Amino acid sequence: MEIKQSTRIQTSLLNGMEKKALVWMASRMPQWVTSDMLTWFALFGSALCGLGFFLTHYSIYWLWLSCFGLVINWFGDSLDGTLARVRNTQRPLYGYYLDHNIDTLNEAFMFVGAGLSPLINMGVAALCYAAYLALTVYVSINAHLKSEFKLTYGKLGPTEFRMIIIIANILLMYVPALTVYRGSFDWFGKTISFGTLDIIGVGILALLCIFYFVSFFRDLRWFAAKDPLIKYRKDE
Repeated sequence: MEIKQSTRIQTSLLNGMEKKALVWMASRMPQWVTSDMLTWFALFGSALCGLGFFLTHYSIYWLWLSCFGLVINWFGDSLDGTLARVRNTQRPLYGYYLDHNIDTLNEAFMFVGAGLSPLINMGVAALCYAAYLALTVYVSINAHLKSEFKLTYGKLGPTEFRMIIIIANILLMYVPALTVYRGSFDWFGKTISFGTLDIIGVGILALLCIFYFVSFFRDLRWFAAKDPLIKYRKDE
């Protein structure tokens, strides 16, 4: 059974440099390391990231564990496919199925871990996860209908988003005013409290929503032109 792989669309800011680094690492990876191992390693990294967020109940410096988890997640998630391509061991069906199911779990660990921390409201974290899932569904549909697998939005991809979170974590650890800051507003008679990471989370949520709706309506027009409405006479 011949499987046609979707065209990967990756135009992020760091893509050129990252791609060279990944190919360099993949070509030097020991033979006992497999793509599957790297995929599961990425899941381990996301679990560490979520745990680091949760442990900030005890010390803000547990965010270093969160940062370390993000680096591990990047290493496994970015390198698994590159390793398969360098070794010419691609498995389009199996790889797609495993990688994208694990990706969903990766984000669940990260967003839920962040929501369980004292730094960000669980509602904000859950909305970010929902927006991520919406983009995941959009990408999967286009991979099936257009044979396009889009990884970048507005020059930002998964690597750039990981870097944003790492930078935010470091700032929260070493700029005390950011951790101490708390604001509030009334919402239908209920006082909602928010901190610095809530503001960052809402900003990420806004970006994800903009990327989703702009892409959705652009492709909706493309599909409408590709598949026009045809009216048939009743006697046909």
